[in-house]
Amino acid sequence: MGNGSRIGIVAALEREVRPLIRTWRVREADHEGRRFRFFENGDAVLVCGGMGAVAARRAAEAMIATYQPGVIYSAGFAGALDPGLKVGEVIEPRRVVDASDGSSISLESGEGVLVTFGSVASPAQKAKLRNSFAAQAVDMEAAAVARAAQAQGVAFAAVKAISDDFEFDFPPLERFVDPDGRFKEGGFSAFAVLRPWLWPHVSQMARNSRKASSALCRRLESLVLKPSPASSDQEVVSRR
Repeated sequence: MGNGSRIGIVAALEREVRPLIRTWRVREADHEGRRFRFFENGDAVLVCGGMGAVAARRAAEAMIATYQPGVIYSAGFAGALDPGLKVGEVIEPRRVVDASDGSSISLESGEGVLVTFGSVASPAQKAKLRNSFAAQAVDMEAAAVARAAQAQGVAFAAVKAISDDFEFDFPPLERFVDPDGRFKEGGFSAFAVLRPWLWPHVSQMARNSRKASSALCRRLESLVLKPSPASSDQEVVSRR
């Protein structure tokens, strides 16, 4: 169904892709009662849908309905499940697994396994996910974007930059994510400033985010300039 020349990109938060989109045109459009901000540059269009599977699915559906892309990418940050992966490395998985039900989608190219998990993973949860799914990295959105793309016959791929290594333990973040998947940075900053023991973690998060964003945006820019000929003939595999 899609326009074969158009690339759709679904990210979670603008801070992940800001170096890429700062000069792109902005267009707002409504889909199913929600307003989305789309960033356009030639045949590429990007939307930041928010954190988590529900927000990612909504954004992907809005992208497909509004632009009919030939391929849609889930792009953004991921945590390392492989201790050998370092912050700033970019992965393009060969398979994406949904940890909630064990289902997976196999892609035409890429390497390794990305697992989508329902929350920010602690080091202990990372170890369990690695062992359960033989995955190298974890995110919160890719499987939902894949399902939305498959439902509409649109090719899917994922590009993720490692933003936290295997041992990194996040401060409590999820209480600052609203029902639409938006991260309330002001609220988190006010919370963290009163807790000095969190400051080293918060500083490390900021450094990691800048490094991951830079690497991710370089890779996405290469995709925009030279799109890959993805196909929608992708197989969904049940692990149960």
